[in-house]
Amino acid sequence: MIENTQTLKLHDIKDIVEIPDNSFLFLVLISIFCFILLIILIVFVTKMIKRKKPNRRKEYLSNLKNIDFSNSKKTAYEISKYSRLLAKTPREIKLANELIEELDKYKYKKEVDKIDKNIKAKLSTFMESLDV
Repeated sequence: MIENTQTLKLHDIKDIVEIPDNSFLFLVLISIFCFILLIILIVFVTKMIKRKKPNRRKEYLSNLKNIDFSNSKKTAYEISKYSRLLAKTPREIKLANELIEELDKYKYKKEVDKIDKNIKAKLSTFMESLDV
C-alpha cells in the first residue's frame, strides 16, 4: 500500500517552472549607465577647471596698466614684451610694432632719458584698442 501512494501523482501540485534570469542584462545596463554618467561628470569637471584658469591676457593688460615709468630701460622692455603678447588683430599688431620701434632707442643704451609723452600716448592708444 505504501508503494501505491508513492507512485500516484498529486493533481493539485504543479510542475517546477523555470524562471528567466535577466540579472546579467541588468548588470550590463547598469554598467553602461554608470560609464556614461562618469563621462558626463568628467566633462563637466574639466569645463569647470578650464573656466577657473586665469586669463593671461588680463594679467598682461594689468601689468601694462601698472607699469612704473621711473626706470626707462626696464619700462621699455616690459612694454615691448607685453605688447607683443597682447597684440592679436592686425590693427593691434600694427600699433604694437609702432610702439616697439619707438621704444628701441631706450633699450640698447647704457643710460637713457625718461620716456616721452609721445610714447605714453601711443601706449594708451594701444591699450584702448585691445579687446580683453
